[in-house]
Amino acid sequence: MMQLGFVTAILPEEPFESVLQIGSELGYDCVEVMCWPPGKATRRYAGITHIDAENFTPAHKAEVLSLVEQYGVQISGLGYYPNPLAADPAEAAQAVEHLKRVIVAAAELGIGRVNSFIGRDPAKSVEQNWPRFLDTWTPLIRFAEQHQIKIGIENCPMLFTADEWPGGKNLAASPAIWRKMFADIPSDCFGLNYDPSHLVFQQMDYLAPLRDFADRLFHVHAKDVRVDRHRLDQVGTLGYPNDYHTPKLPGLGEVDWGRFFSVLGDAGYRGPVCVEVEDRIYEGSLENRKLALRQSHDFLRHFIPRL
Repeated sequence: MMQLGFVTAILPEEPFESVLQIGSELGYDCVEVMCWPPGKATRRYAGITHIDAENFTPAHKAEVLSLVEQYGVQISGLGYYPNPLAADPAEAAQAVEHLKRVIVAAAELGIGRVNSFIGRDPAKSVEQNWPRFLDTWTPLIRFAEQHQIKIGIENCPMLFTADEWPGGKNLAASPAIWRKMFADIPSDCFGLNYDPSHLVFQQMDYLAPLRDFADRLFHVHAKDVRVDRHRLDQVGTLGYPNDYHTPKLPGLGEVDWGRFFSVLGDAGYRGPVCVEVEDRIYEGSLENRKLALRQSHDFLRHFIPRL
């Protein structure tokens, strides 16, 4: 059966044990744990370190595994979402090196999954980015294979505001690009951390990929989105996406979750589905963020029974 979890980025001020305690109290099965390098966040929902892969010691490993057993909340995967293809070579190199550390930490913990972005230089076309994609990700996927880790790439285009224009900061934004990615780097360890909301605001079919990429679905994010048609009619699909779409909790946007889980299950998926809270209404306080997790849990339990 599928497992219901949440992305720990919504609890940035809480230590790892508190995150697990909250997950247990709310009835979640698992969490996707954020593993950014310790330090200041570079963007919203980034810079969060619930497991420190940079300083991962045997004692740290023992502590993590003990807390997981104590609270009965599993780790669905380790998450780190930088830009490994950034225009700044130093930024790109740092992202790649830390991603390797996260892969090693996941292997040490016996988790088996790491989620990330492909990255992109937003000032260049897909074709212009492709050689760097191959040069960067071919060895990264081989490294993951050596550690028996599946890499799930989230399909967020990272194209929302002016500083990410015109191409966005993540190549893996569409099925056409995924097909080329998987053809050019063929590996059973290279797949998707699939989020339907990113296809919704791009005016795309969010159910078809569940069938077309069934064997590449390693991890799933549960996030909804509302597309405001009156604003879209003013700026068009070439406008900044934040001008016409709003991330919402599951059930408060345009995703038909009953149909989504029906198709997902028929595709053979039996892995984690983790709530990703980016609904600004619930971000004012810790209590509101916990309320968002509770509301999302109660809604999604209609589709994912408790284990």
